[in-house]
Amino acid sequence: MDDIIQVKNVTKRFKKFVALNNVTVSFEKGKIHGLIGRNGSGKTVLMKVILGLMKPSDGEIIVEGKKVGNDIETPENIGAIIETPGFLDNYSGYMNLKFLADIKRIAGKNEIRETIKLVGLEPDDKKHVGKYSLGMRQRLAIAQAVMEKQEILMLDEPMNGLDKSGVEQIRKILKELKNQGKTIIIASHNSEDIAELCDTVYEMDMGVITKIR
Repeated sequence: MDDIIQVKNVTKRFKKFVALNNVTVSFEKGKIHGLIGRNGSGKTVLMKVILGLMKPSDGEIIVEGKKVGNDIETPENIGAIIETPGFLDNYSGYMNLKFLADIKRIAGKNEIRETIKLVGLEPDDKKHVGKYSLGMRQRLAIAQAVMEKQEILMLDEPMNGLDKSGVEQIRKILKELKNQGKTIIIASHNSEDIAELCDTVYEMDMGVITKIR
C-alpha cells in the first residue's frame, strides 16, 4: 500500500473547542477518497491542516514522506478547492487562469483554453468572474486545479452550484484524473457523488474520523 498522505494522531483545538480529536488516517495514492459529515464535523479543518493552512495542536501530517510544518511549510503537490474559490473578480475566467499560469510557469495559452473547455466553460467569454454563478466559479476552480497538474487534489464540496449535467461532467473529469494516477480527496454532502466516485469513505463527527468503506 502506497500512502501518499499520512495523518497521525492529529488534534486541532480552537480554545475549548476540539475541531479534530486525535485523528489518524492515511490516503492511498491513485484513489478517490471521500469525507462525509455534517457542517462543523471537522472535514474542512482536516483538509486545511493537511494543506499547512492551519497548524495542528498535536500530531503530525506527512505528505509524500515530508512532514508538513517541519520539512515543508505547505505541500507543493496539492491542488485545492477549499470553501469559496478565490479569483480576481474584475477579470475573465481565462485571464484569471493566465495570470496564475504565468506566475507559476505551468501552462501556455492553448493549454489554458483546452482546460477551460474541459470543465464546460468558454475561454473566449469576456464576462468577469465577479458576475459568475457559484456553479461557474466551481468549474473555473476545478479547471485551475487540473491546470496545475498536481499529484493530489483536495476538493471541498466541488459540486456546489452545479446543475445535473455539470455534476456529470465533473464526475467524468475526476474519474479520468484518477485513471491518470492522481490522488483525490473529496468532502461532500452528496451521497450519490461519494457512492459513484470514491474508493474509500470516511465519516467525520465532532472531530472524530471513522472509516465506513
